[in-house]
Amino acid sequence: MGVPVAPVVTERFSDLVKSVAYKKGQPHQRITFVPHPVSGRSAEEGREYLEGNDPLTDQPVVEELITALTSPLTEDEAKTGFIDPEMQDRLLEPDTEENLHRLFVANGWTDGLPIVLPTEERVAAMLEGTSHAADEVVGTMQPSSPHPAWSYTVEQVAVNAVMAGASPEHFPVILAIASTGVPSLFTSTTSFARMAVVNGPIRNEIGMNSGIGALGPLNEANAVIGRAWTLMSINLDQGALPGTTYMGSQGNNLNYNNLTFPEKEESLPEGWDPVHVQKGYEADESVVSLFSGHFLYVQSQFWPYPYEKLIKHAIESFTHYGPGNSVQASVVMDPLVARDIKAEGFETKEELSQWLRENCLQTPWEYWTIHPEHLEAAEAGTEPYASWLELPEGATIPVPRFREKSPPIDIVVVGGETNQFWQAGNFSYVVSASIDDWR
Repeated sequence: MGVPVAPVVTERFSDLVKSVAYKKGQPHQRITFVPHPVSGRSAEEGREYLEGNDPLTDQPVVEELITALTSPLTEDEAKTGFIDPEMQDRLLEPDTEENLHRLFVANGWTDGLPIVLPTEERVAAMLEGTSHAADEVVGTMQPSSPHPAWSYTVEQVAVNAVMAGASPEHFPVILAIASTGVPSLFTSTTSFARMAVVNGPIRNEIGMNSGIGALGPLNEANAVIGRAWTLMSINLDQGALPGTTYMGSQGNNLNYNNLTFPEKEESLPEGWDPVHVQKGYEADESVVSLFSGHFLYVQSQFWPYPYEKLIKHAIESFTHYGPGNSVQASVVMDPLVARDIKAEGFETKEELSQWLRENCLQTPWEYWTIHPEHLEAAEAGTEPYASWLELPEGATIPVPRFREKSPPIDIVVVGGETNQFWQAGNFSYVVSASIDDWR
């Protein structure tokens, strides 16, 4: 467009932005770096960054910016066009099993755990689990929006399914997850976990566990389906290169199998629809629904309080980070809890979800921080903000914490009915996909 641009990036993202610039055909992009982090720092600290030196070059930041904006482009800098990724051979050279295992680890093709080597015979057997052609494109995936999206075929998904230890009967679920294009490893700094909830007849057909230990390492189908999701994220979109395509500050051990489990539909209270029906599917369809977030609150003891009040207390602590009610919530509860809540008068999941939204309100400090313009209006006497400014200590502003969506808070029922156990987190619903389409 003819407008000079000088990108400014924090030093911790240097490998990431250089990699992205290279892939987009701009390996000589002029980028100025400042110390990390920027978020949570005062304006004074930000000014110190700008008045200081680039931590990578030790040159003054302002001088680098001026030079980047005013000096003519070199011949290399003026080149345009994308750099195509290097194509990999379909097959590896034959070798011993031990050497091949070492090769997979050395190339970062695993999740750090032992794998099943994807021989041609094993991949061919996996392909028997679907009617789709081996060369059919399943979807595209990218670790984050700056990175290019990679496409992949049914056969390539089958390779990762074999590596995870999956069987052909698991393959339609894995293909359905792959078709969404949602990676299990996302290059956010927040170390997201992912959750895959399976509904419909396939849960029992392949022996998934929705009872005791459903979220733990006690069931083959739950474990290998979730693990295949992570291996796809590693190998089909290069989503596991720390500092380049993965930026989770601490990482998340839940990514090993991504909380993959079926909802215990047989134990749902009457009137409580399973997740996939809430998302618009028929009850007899097999569907997988994906979520992203973290568990932030666990309740494993009996308390003589209504469960909806306990859950409200937990999720109303989930803090906003923007004016659009950007925080989400999901509750994963044992059937014992679901039945008790139904007995308290909540005839459907939607009724509970809506009650939680209407009663989880924002605190004054949070609301004024997110909406400084409303604080100015309140101080100027504009209603209703002026009245909210006069609320007593401990009161809440009558603005729901969660956005109006359907449902506002997702509720999943799973567990072995041995304890009134429930967990709450900021897991947000991402997408659902038909498993039947991939049989």
